[in-house]
Amino acid sequence: MYAIVEIAGQQFKVEKDKYLYAHRLSTPEGEEISFDKVLLIDRDGSVTIGAPTVSGAKVTAKVLAHVKGDKVLVFKKKRRKGYQKLNGHRQALTKIIIQDIQG
Repeated sequence: MYAIVEIAGQQFKVEKDKYLYAHRLSTPEGEEISFDKVLLIDRDGSVTIGAPTVSGAKVTAKVLAHVKGDKVLVFKKKRRKGYQKLNGHRQALTKIIIQDIQG
């Protein structure tokens, strides 16, 4: 059984007892959170597609940690002009575990 859920503006395929890294959520560590924007649910081959969401469906998860992603280096250069710029970025992420899919 799996579901397609919208979390923090992105769509994720979630399954029970799987870990997921989403953009930083405001929920504190150790708290439970539920997501109501369930776009699709697959129950062993029987697929329910929402229009735009599945009514009455809910995915519950637990926030495990707030972490930072890997560093991404952005290097810009214009040849023969002496212009070089190096910029780094680390995305703020939230690690969650999916506890239950209802609907």
